[in-house]
Amino acid sequence: MSHKRIPKRKAAIAIGGVAALGAAAILLPNANASQDNSAGAATPKTFKATGASDLSSQLAGLLGDAFAGSYYDSATQQLVVNVISGDNDKVVVQAEKAGAKVRKVQNSTAELTAAAKVLKTKATVPGTAWSVDPKTNKIQVLADSSVTGAKWDTVLSTVKSLGTNMATVKKTAGSFKTLVSGGDAIFAQTDQGGVRCSLGFNVTASDGTPAFLTAGHCGVAAKQWSDSQDGQPIATVDQATFPGNDFSLVKYDDPATQTTSDVNVGNGQTVQITQAEDATVGTQVFRMGSTTGLHDGTVTGLDATVNFQSETDPNGVDTVNGLIQTDVCAEAGDSGGSLFTQDGGAVGLTSGGSGDCTSGGETFFQPVTAALTATGATLGDGAAGAGAGVGDDTATADPSATAADPSATDGTGDQSGAVDPSATDGTGTGQDQSGTGQDTGTGADDGSSLTSNH
Repeated sequence: MSHKRIPKRKAAIAIGGVAALGAAAILLPNANASQDNSAGAATPKTFKATGASDLSSQLAGLLGDAFAGSYYDSATQQLVVNVISGDNDKVVVQAEKAGAKVRKVQNSTAELTAAAKVLKTKATVPGTAWSVDPKTNKIQVLADSSVTGAKWDTVLSTVKSLGTNMATVKKTAGSFKTLVSGGDAIFAQTDQGGVRCSLGFNVTASDGTPAFLTAGHCGVAAKQWSDSQDGQPIATVDQATFPGNDFSLVKYDDPATQTTSDVNVGNGQTVQITQAEDATVGTQVFRMGSTTGLHDGTVTGLDATVNFQSETDPNGVDTVNGLIQTDVCAEAGDSGGSLFTQDGGAVGLTSGGSGDCTSGGETFFQPVTAALTATGATLGDGAAGAGAGVGDDTATADPSATAADPSATDGTGDQSGAVDPSATDGTGTGQDQSGTGQDTGTGADDGSSLTSNH
């Protein structure tokens, strides 16, 4: 994020010299929603990711019990809506008229929710996670290398008890962990030493004061936060929720602080954030964090439950519910960082995950919409066009263009040579990773474990 404060400092939270890595270019051109025509009312429309998310929410309410999830097909730019099989011709017609592509499936939302409750009751052990995958119409269960022996047997037997075609099990690379170590870096001192997280999005608290959102486990770890490693605190935690959920509202100590609704993506460029939006499976998303910079990937699951090993109780579990699952990489220090879409939608706050930005992995995010509702905060400064800041020399990225390659500079900060955000830089740090988790129907262990991003 770019965090301008007036008059004391231009940037309340500085990037700290961390450059975006790998696929640093972002924001492919957006395709507009296709125009409906009288000759093909039932022909699926094409949508931007934001439009698909909005339509999905509307259809969930319209279709009621027949709605069994949806996902965004980025290749065709269409929203695919699942409806349960049966006598539901009227439901199909309604969804098709709205522009969605309809697919009949076996498992209803209620059945998948009930199955998730069984997992929570019988398979809540550190190193496991599960979420609903609308592409397969099943629950996807993940386990790291710490889940062995009797624990692994419990996971397998619980999944089997759900019945056929209800859930899948897969080992994941790395370990599930929260990612606190270090958008922009924020720092705190505790009795155990220094900690670093990433700022998510600037907001206005319900009382009108300037604040920002970050991960809940960051707010639980420390009360006061600075914009430099050895600097004086500039913000104080007002609300922090972890486990259960994973978000914190942190208020700037100076009530005159002015903030901007954008994400600092490095190289003097920012992406303007225009709204908060719910995640949709299949949507391309971008994550900014102070450790690994900018990376992109895809939403792969919703309403995820992650069982982190407790950091205060060796025998305990810190369970977080309602998370967004992605294949975006993250590492220690990225906790709390921004997850957003190419057209400026604030989607999530980095919670934790497994793997790294060399081998890939899974990362989970606290939905921004839920955090805003719970805290009563609003994005930005609550006033249109405000927060430009004095002495602002940060370029605003055009949402229809890609950001410049960080290696293509002339030493003065000017960039040239746009690159595809889905491409790698040839070093293996690109976000599009495959084969990071092996199917473990045979119970094979890949030697990894699940961790959170400290």
